[in-house]
Amino acid sequence: MSQERRNDFLCALLVGAAPESRQVALDVFRAAGWRLYQARDRKSALECLDRHSIHVVLVNADCPGWSWKQALQDLHGRQRPPQLLVTSRLADESLWAEVLNYGGYDVLTEPFDRDEVERVIASARRHYDPPVARAARAQAAAAAS
Repeated sequence: MSQERRNDFLCALLVGAAPESRQVALDVFRAAGWRLYQARDRKSALECLDRHSIHVVLVNADCPGWSWKQALQDLHGRQRPPQLLVTSRLADESLWAEVLNYGGYDVLTEPFDRDEVERVIASARRHYDPPVARAARAQAAAAAS
């Protein structure tokens, strides 16, 4: 399967992250074969979600004009809602518990730790993609090789 084809299938959206976190995210997603879109605010994030099939959305807890709770509501209104990862410099157990209780997937501390980002996005992807779809994708990849 070509790199371009893999990127078309695995997509994430990063909204409002700090510059040093953006670079780590770009590196991690690129190495994992994902396409990473970026948005600075709610309007551009929603436009991106309308244009592309996004599997994981990372939203900074302090994103101007789009709180993570608002993002979660916007995502849950979609036919196939992406997993929401909340990012924050002040990530603690309280924020993590709140995010999970509201239906978010996980919390990542900024600046990003490369290993943590890799682990969390892999897990989020598995939870987004039901086992039947994973099996079909694996079968198609085997048939193509």
